Amino acid sequence: MEFILYLALILLCTKVAGDISVRLGQPAVLGKLIVGILLGPAVLGWIEKDSFITQVSEIGVLLLMFIAGLETDIDQLRKNWKSAFAVAVGGIILPFIGGYGAAIAFGFSSNYALFFGVIFCATSVSISVQVLKEMNKLNSREGTTILGAAVVDDVLVVILLAFIMSIVGQGGDVSLGLLVGKKLLFFAITFVAGWLVVPRVMKWLAPLKVTEAVISAALIICFGFAYFAEWMQMAGIIGAFAAGIAVSLTPYKHDVEHKVEPIAYSIFVPVFFVSIGLNVSFDGIGSQLGLLAVITIIAIVTKMAGGWLGARVTGFDSRSSLAIGAGMISRGEVALIIAATGLQSGLLQPEYFTSIIIMVIITTLVTPPMLKMFFNKKDNAVPVEQKNSVNM
Repeated sequence: MEFILYLALILLCTKVAGDISVRLGQPAVLGKLIVGILLGPAVLGWIEKDSFITQVSEIGVLLLMFIAGLETDIDQLRKNWKSAFAVAVGGIILPFIGGYGAAIAFGFSSNYALFFGVIFCATSVSISVQVLKEMNKLNSREGTTILGAAVVDDVLVVILLAFIMSIVGQGGDVSLGLLVGKKLLFFAITFVAGWLVVPRVMKWLAPLKVTEAVISAALIICFGFAYFAEWMQMAGIIGAFAAGIAVSLTPYKHDVEHKVEPIAYSIFVPVFFVSIGLNVSFDGIGSQLGLLAVITIIAIVTKMAGGWLGARVTGFDSRSSLAIGAGMISRGEVALIIAATGLQSGLLQPEYFTSIIIMVIITTLVTPPMLKMFFNKKDNAVPVEQKNSVNM
């Protein structure tokens, strides 16, 4: 029954920490992330990341991205697809060069350095999604660009990872053509299912004479899409996001949105936020402080610069571009998965795994305050006449 105590402690601490964070002028998610570090093995050691925490947190991030899909403005996303693609490409090229260069500078072999570069390319916007929701910016032009760029980034990074693994000989059985084919097949099937199947499933299941038939139908679609994404070697969060968009196009959108948020934010999402901090451990990090500082700075600067550049060349002003770049900084669970893959395949040396994990955590921690800062600067830059016309 220890997991019951874990759950009670997580819910209490995340709500209190979130409130404190808001009172200090920061997004609530920042306090929740810090709670994970404090409760985990890095500081107090009260909670360990076991199978219960892992599974509940996986449901949490899927629900978070499902809600993001539900709330996404499709017209805005369609208008900004060029910007999303440019931001994703910029957010891969510069971090890859930075990660590779840093690894070479610290004496890594070319093979290890190539894999370092791939880790730096990863992006996970699950944290950014929460911050954007708190600031009511999820459906802004910048918010939809960040979401679209994250989808493109996920595809490109997985293909790049397979390419690098095949080049260095650790993954010689990886077929790049097959991998690309799977990605194209995933999007094709997801598009057809979202357009033809999802509305029919919702219409068929919603009238059933059982409790909460509508939300149950939506969750079936969410988890089904997420599983299909994982099966096709995509991140499950991309499938959940696609499911949210598909359900948002049905007449049941507002009913689902109204009912899924209490389920997500009462239990599953808080556990997800805390689980990120539970990955932190400072064992043996003392001898790698220089490396950790350098790769963290490079990870933040190159991702932000790449996102900024992609946004600028597609028509965003400087402040909006900075906000978009900040939204792409967090490496999150995507980088953790890539790092674990590298560890298993021998492309990441075990003694540097902890430094990578801490770098990922730091990029996740700095994202909420940076997003809020740049969005506030952007809003404050609106001319007085424009503000007055909006308020009229």
